[in-house]
Amino acid sequence: MIKNILFDFDGVILDSMTIRTEGFREIFSGYQKKDIDLLVDFHNKNGGLSRYVKIEYFFKKILNQDIDNQKINEMAARFSEIMRYKLTNKRLLIEPTINFIDKHYKVFNFHIVSGSDQEELRFLCERLELREYFVSIFGSPTVKDVLVANIIKNHNYKKSETVIIGDSINDFNSAEKNKIKFFGFNNPDLKEKSDKYIENYNLIF
Repeated sequence: MIKNILFDFDGVILDSMTIRTEGFREIFSGYQKKDIDLLVDFHNKNGGLSRYVKIEYFFKKILNQDIDNQKINEMAARFSEIMRYKLTNKRLLIEPTINFIDKHYKVFNFHIVSGSDQEELRFLCERLELREYFVSIFGSPTVKDVLVANIIKNHNYKKSETVIIGDSINDFNSAEKNKIKFFGFNNPDLKEKSDKYIENYNLIF
C-alpha cells in the first residue's frame, strides 16, 4: 500500500519546461546559438537535474571552459529571477495532478522533490497556493537522490510504502538508488522503466 508520494515539480505539477527553456536561452543569450541549442537539448533530456549542473555543463562540456562557483551562482540567480516572474501563472498548473493532490492530500503524505532551486520552488508554491498540500518542499542545489533519501530517513518512511512520481530519467534514477517505486508521468519514453505509468490517476490510486 502506498502511503507516501514524492512529486517532481516541473512537468508533473507545473507545465514549465517551455518557459525554463526560454530562461536558459535568455541567460546564455550572449553566446553562439549552436552552443545554446546543445545546452537546451541537454536540458530537455535531463529535466530533473538542477540549473547549477546545467550551467556548469554548458561551460565545461560545451564551451570547454572553466567556471567557478560564484559565476554559476550568479547565472543561477538570474535564471531564478526570470522564473519567479514567469511561472506564477496558475494556468500552467497540470490539472490532473492538481485535482488528485487536492482530493487526496489528507490521505497520503505528499512531498515535492525537485531539481528546481529550493527557494524559488517554495516561492512558486506559495504564489500558486500549493504549500498547504505538502509535508515538505525540497529542491536544488542538493541532488535529488539525496533529497529523497533524507525524506525517507527523517520521516521514518517504509520504502515499500513510498513512490516517486516523475517525468524524467533522473526521477527514475533517484527512485532506483533509494530502492523505492517509480511511477512515470507525462513522458511515454518512461513507460518501460515505470513500476506503473500514470495515464489516469484514478486508475492507479
